[in-house]
Amino acid sequence: MELNWIGLLAACSAFAGIWIGHVAVRKIEYRSPTIWVPSLSFFLLGALFEASALLSSSLYVSTAAGIFGMTLLWDALEFWRQHRRVEKGHAPANPNNPRHAQILAESSSGTTTDLLNRDPIGRHVSLREAIRLVSENQRSGSRT
Repeated sequence: MELNWIGLLAACSAFAGIWIGHVAVRKIEYRSPTIWVPSLSFFLLGALFEASALLSSSLYVSTAAGIFGMTLLWDALEFWRQHRRVEKGHAPANPNNPRHAQILAESSSGTTTDLLNRDPIGRHVSLREAIRLVSENQRSGSRT
């Protein structure tokens, strides 16, 4: 019996691509003064990976490159979605980023508070209570 490693490679590629992409989009969008530069970069890199997937003679390389390429193409769109999350106050704005500073100045919904940085309390809370809980966590120095 011969082992087929394609499934495992595909699963690991998908997990790594999604994980790295999620973290990269949040961190890059937080720091980048423009959205189009990282979005275009991820798009071009994704297209390059997709081309290498099509041109590779190795099934393993083609599988990994195709999955990484598709996640990079998706992340190119995710930069714009993350920007909208910042505008709505669903993601923290960086006051040192000129793009985010403008959002904070023009919008009452923009916030520098990271609502994900909290200790779970096991029940639904209102936005006002969530902000209070997050503020208390940040003052006490606890981080989940």
